[in-house]
Amino acid sequence: MNIKHHTVTARLLAATAFCSIIAVSPAYAATAPETAPTVPPASEGDQLGDIVVTAEKRPQTAQRTPISISVLSGADLANRHVVSLADLTDGSIPSLKVAPFYSRNSALIVNIRGVGVLSDGNQPARDQGVGVYVNGVYLGRAQGLGTALFDIDSLEVLKGPQGTLFGRNTEGGAINITTKKPTGEFHANLIAGAGNFGSYKAEGHIDLPSVAGIALKIDGVVSHRDPLVKNTLTGASGFNAYDKRGVRVEALWNPTSDFSADYAFDTSYDASTSLYLQLLAPGSNKQAPLGTVQATRADVANVGVPEQPSVGKVHGHELTLEYKPSNTLTLKSITSYRSLTQSQYDNGSAATTLSNGTGVFTSKDASGATVPLLFARYSLAQFRQNQISQEFQAIGELPRLKYVFGALYYQERVQDNAQAFFTNQCTDTTCTNYIILPQNFRTDVVNWASLPQSYDSQRIDRASHVTTTSVGAFGQATYTPALLDDAIHVTGGLRWTRDAKHGQLFTVNGATPVVFGVSGTRYLDAHWSRVDPMVNVLVDVSRDIHVYGKWSTGYKSGGANSRSLQYLAFNPETVSVFEAGLKTEFFNRHARFNVSAYAGTYKNVQVDFSGLYETIVGGVLTRSNRTTTETLNAPGTGGIHGVEADFKLTPVPHLTLGASYAYTYVRIPSTANPFPATAGGTVNNTPVPIYQTYTPKHGASATIDYEVPLQGATVRAHLDGNYDSGFYANGNDVLYLGAGNPGNVYQPKGDSAFIVNGTLALADIDMGRGDARVTVSVWARNLFNEQHVFYRALSLTSGYNGFFNEARTFGGQVQVKF
Repeated sequence: MNIKHHTVTARLLAATAFCSIIAVSPAYAATAPETAPTVPPASEGDQLGDIVVTAEKRPQTAQRTPISISVLSGADLANRHVVSLADLTDGSIPSLKVAPFYSRNSALIVNIRGVGVLSDGNQPARDQGVGVYVNGVYLGRAQGLGTALFDIDSLEVLKGPQGTLFGRNTEGGAINITTKKPTGEFHANLIAGAGNFGSYKAEGHIDLPSVAGIALKIDGVVSHRDPLVKNTLTGASGFNAYDKRGVRVEALWNPTSDFSADYAFDTSYDASTSLYLQLLAPGSNKQAPLGTVQATRADVANVGVPEQPSVGKVHGHELTLEYKPSNTLTLKSITSYRSLTQSQYDNGSAATTLSNGTGVFTSKDASGATVPLLFARYSLAQFRQNQISQEFQAIGELPRLKYVFGALYYQERVQDNAQAFFTNQCTDTTCTNYIILPQNFRTDVVNWASLPQSYDSQRIDRASHVTTTSVGAFGQATYTPALLDDAIHVTGGLRWTRDAKHGQLFTVNGATPVVFGVSGTRYLDAHWSRVDPMVNVLVDVSRDIHVYGKWSTGYKSGGANSRSLQYLAFNPETVSVFEAGLKTEFFNRHARFNVSAYAGTYKNVQVDFSGLYETIVGGVLTRSNRTTTETLNAPGTGGIHGVEADFKLTPVPHLTLGASYAYTYVRIPSTANPFPATAGGTVNNTPVPIYQTYTPKHGASATIDYEVPLQGATVRAHLDGNYDSGFYANGNDVLYLGAGNPGNVYQPKGDSAFIVNGTLALADIDMGRGDARVTVSVWARNLFNEQHVFYRALSLTSGYNGFFNEARTFGGQVQVKF
């Protein structure tokens, strides 16, 4: 006992000394997962069980993995009735923020620790700062992330940066999703359910017996929801509806005990309609009678508009080969090809286009004549992408050394185009009623009536394409010296990456780009090389107490803005973070508490500014304030820092309580707009504040899970509450309050939110026929129908507008397993 006491004391001193070194560094940081070390398996309903993760490319318990991890199991996702990643907008993991890109569920913004996307990530030559991986395959676009999830085993949120093992575009972190593998035995899991807003869901997961060493698994998913906001135009789609379906087939071949080949094919269809933008309060302009203020969450739009679903189609192939030449070495190859097409149709902001300063509502037609006001801007976009990737890994261990080495090749080809035009017109200049314009109506063509009666007749406002090629090599090793009973583990890692982007911008605002009076296609031809190191030290103070410190870097690739006029290349943005964390278990594994803190630098942040639009008409160069956007790297050094904490407790058998908290602060240097800000050519040289978007300063989540075993069944109850303090949705759309006083600024911010979800189930009912089990459950998302504006914008003339969160949804389902 005395020897053991001195050993623990020595480890505590080692951990204290190490933390002191971290504390006096230029910045500090920490972070912690939520699982247990190597101990005997926990009893179900009693102790907390181990959570196995693959954050370091090898299976290990999260509690012994010295990085910050949050994990949602397949059961956790089912308890929250998560159909796709879009359902994580409620803040189930406080340091993770998922949100639609503006009004479009067809593209998702993903931020971790406040880093990821500052503004528009819905572009071919721009990347997100959080990597999303499914079974080790990187998903390169924000489009396609909203497809229905297949049979998920776990969803790991790896707090960033994760630049060493996961590479480019993981400066904020990575989401690592793994699906359930074929078992080689017959199993069936069938789910069917329905809910309000005409929703329904069906899933089928079939495991087939192994034949000739090949195990086959088939997954199918169908999910539907009617609009949450009704569109009053007959025959048009409503707002915030979806149809999702998909099939995944996986074959796992194990001809020998040391070799496996795992091939999977998946195809998905995702149709969703845009969110509805509400006018929350009027501005100084006079509002048309049609453009009524809707200060609370609406269920019927005030103006009927043409609207149709945005349709995404994704399919992919992946092949994973594993070979174990020895018990201490695994060689792995991950090969993939994926393709997606995504249309984006958005006509949800009619009310915000129904005001002006005179109160006489007029527009100009193609001939220049004054006509009643044209309004309701329909935004249409077509997006196509395909990608190939090849990764090799060598995962092994030697006495006192564990290592992983690898190399990656990735290439994607992306193209997009966009159209924007008005679909409605007031019937008179008082704008008390309206008509729907013909689909071929154009204000830039006098003889528009001769065009085909189709929205395809509308002009292309923007078009570009880009090819991205990335290659990289990485290595990471963990050494355990023969000290303090092997309680110290030192890890070092390094990754080299080279990115190249070659693209063309063909069209801006319906015309060939004009730069300095010269009209022509703009070209992107840029490449960047990058080295990302990582150092990590873990100290096992005892079996149940672990302290670690880590320094790592990451980056988001450079690129170009397809909404720009000049298509200028911008450089990668980078983060460098120190973090330190404490992971503990106590009360004989009935309680777990992990806490972390991190701090670091944020450089070359990619920010957007509006510039003048130039055209040549009749040989004359003209400038106007048409919307074009350039992206540049903010000067100076910003910073990120925060605190994260997770707590889990089983105070009595079958009851589990959980709580998580995240404090996040991001500072971006003020940046001057280098482009002309008015048609007269005025340049605004005054730096303006840059606000980090989609980043609540405070976020928290709490869960209650309770089971009551019965004879032949189990009652299960789940409740989770999720809070965030609100966030900015625009990075530099700053409103100046006062006569040109740049210090008197206002940036609108979304409301704070508290969303409660719940599930109640009579589970695993014994049907008395073999191992067949039935579960009947009811569920609710946003149980108390809380409403808040998560996206808010303000114009002094047009007024407040914003998007509300989703109304309460609920339903029931039946699950059969055998």
